[in-house]
Order: sequence, then structure tokens, then C-alpha cells
Amino acid sequence: MTQPRTAVLLAGGLGSRLAPFTAVIPKPLVPIGERESIAEVVLGQLGHHGFKRAIISIGYLGHLIKAVIGDGSRYGLEVEYVTEDSPLGTVGPLALVADRLPETFLLLNGDVLTDLDFSSLLARHTESGKTLTVATYPREVKIDLGVLDTDETGTVVGFREKPKFDFYVSMGVYAMHKRVLDCIPKGQAFGFDHLMYHLLETQDPIGTFDWGHGRWLDIGRHDDFALAQQTFARERHVYMPWEPENPGA
Repeated sequence: MTQPRTAVLLAGGLGSRLAPFTAVIPKPLVPIGERESIAEVVLGQLGHHGFKRAIISIGYLGHLIKAVIGDGSRYGLEVEYVTEDSPLGTVGPLALVADRLPETFLLLNGDVLTDLDFSSLLARHTESGKTLTVATYPREVKIDLGVLDTDETGTVVGFREKPKFDFYVSMGVYAMHKRVLDCIPKGQAFGFDHLMYHLLETQDPIGTFDWGHGRWLDIGRHDDFALAQQTFARERHVYMPWEPENPGA
């Protein structure tokens, strides 16, 4: 029997970087648009991409998340909840739902605004046979200082004025095989960094899914959140393509 496409949404964090908003509202429910929160946008996108089931890991102010999201039917999803009695990090909550997971599934942070094709990510991962596939996005980091290159004696051998560095960063969206559960301790905090170090040490294959042609914003900080709100207002149809582009026109 084919198992339904499943995603696990992390919504149990304190959201301390977005204080004071998160003193009364959990970060996944902070409004990104006029009518919806980031969690509601993500769940709508999952339903749009053919996912049938979402498991939401809740903790801080979790009762509010359950009250707003409900059973998920309006997103075309069957939503289930699991409660973190203490914060379990960005991967640890999977140990709580081990018996509910299909062979391959998505894990995503509850504070990501993107137009990522979730269905294609999961399909690419399933076809690859890898244990983990990380959705990635290019980032340029500028150092606003003069950088010196030195040798082992401290002698300057090079100089770069305000250099720029290009990186591929994790978007906070992952496709996983259920094998990952073998290295996740139960009842302990376990982050994505711990998982990466473990898989690299054991030489378990890790894939990437480049979304550099698309859009991605992390709303974890105030300046990023403000930018995300502006971007969403301007490009709402990109993030919610199932809606008419000009409602009421």
C-alpha cells in the first residue's frame, strides 16, 4: 500500500529572535500576510504540491497552533500533532513520530517563506536513494573589512579589500529516508548540525536540491521578517499560486 506524502513541520521553538512578537504568538503564527501566518502558507503549499499528511511538532504556545490550524482539512491535508515536553532541536522531534513516518518524507522549519517545489524535492530524493537531501540556496556574504592572508610566520602574503564569498546554505527544508531515525536519540535535543556531522562521519550519502532560481527567506530575525512581509505582499501569487492572481478582478 502506497503511503501518503508526508511532511513534518517544526513549530515547537520559542522564537526568541522575534521577541516581543513571540511573547504572545508562536513564531509559526506570526502574520506574514493580511489574512494568514507563515505556517498557513506552508501548509497550503504542501497541499498544493500533493502532500496529504502533515505532522506538526509543537511546544511553546502549541495550543494556539492547534486552534488556528485545526485538522488541516482547509489545506487539503490531514494534520496530526506531537508535543515536545522540552525543546528537541531541529531533528530530535522525529524520534517522537518514528512509527508514523513513511519510508521517505519532508522535514521543514516552521519559519521559511519559499516557493520551493516540495513535490520535486521529495521525488528527487526518493530516486537518489540517499539518506538525506538538503534544499539549498546561494548566498553571498560580504566582509566589510580589509582581509589579510598570512603564512605560518605571520608574514602577510595577500590582501583583499572587502571581499565577497559565495556559499550554498541550507534552506531549512530536508527530504529524508527513515534511516535517519537510527542516529536520533530519544528524548534529547538533536539538531540538523548533529545529523550532518554524524552522516559525514559515517560517509552516509547526502544530496542537495538547488533552488537558486527560486525564492527563499528565513523569517527568524526582525529585519528578515520585515523583508518577508514586503515580499509576500508584492508576490503573493508566487507563494500561493492556487489563488487567483487578481482576486475580484
